[in-house]
Amino acid sequence: MEPESRNHHLGSVWRCVFLLSLHLKFGLTGDCPADGRTWVPLQDRCYHFVHGEEDKIKSYTFERAKSLCQGFELLTIQSAEENDFVIKYSPEVWKGNVNVWLGMYYDTSSEDMRWFGEDPVGFTNWEDSSSPSDLVPLDTCVTLHSNTGKWENVSCLDEVENGVICEILQTEEAKQKPSALLSALVILSVVAIMGVSAVIWFLHQKHNLGTTLFTAFEYHPPFRVLETDQSCLVEAEENDSVP
Repeated sequence: MEPESRNHHLGSVWRCVFLLSLHLKFGLTGDCPADGRTWVPLQDRCYHFVHGEEDKIKSYTFERAKSLCQGFELLTIQSAEENDFVIKYSPEVWKGNVNVWLGMYYDTSSEDMRWFGEDPVGFTNWEDSSSPSDLVPLDTCVTLHSNTGKWENVSCLDEVENGVICEILQTEEAKQKPSALLSALVILSVVAIMGVSAVIWFLHQKHNLGTTLFTAFEYHPPFRVLETDQSCLVEAEENDSVP
């Protein structure tokens, strides 16, 4: 095997190990549902942007939005990154600005807004407004403006909005990052590389040794020695036959 070909082969093996490590480290963060709908992953969650006909903007009540996400969660926003994600991806689904329902409700126990799933509201991005809301707390829901990312209080019963986003945690099995498995696979990969390298080195040495033997055979052929011996025997027989 030529040195260039050998180096190319080793480089390919190392790239495979590198990609395997990246996949185990970053790729096993989860899987989105395979239910025929388009799910967009972000970190440990998946998002489905519900939309109707391209030439017609549909409007949904809060209860209708929840029913469209039955089995999943209505959109919750836990960070600025997640908020920006909704802003940037919305134009891929909807034309123009839409108001997206957020999965937030008024909790009478804590007398505060909470996310569905009982998660407290940490990150917020409210519109700058000094006017107090005249909404009854129990009738207070929240929408996100897709063009600005700002949040607004609206009535859960009287308002209809045209954006619905469902979300779900990625599967737990895939979220678990098996560090022990990663270590074992890396070790096995290194052993495999060493084995392949040893085989390539052996073949290379065998090729060089074969070339050396062939060269020796070419310059020191035993047939010439045999021809010399035969000449000596013929000459000796002629001498013996002379009286």
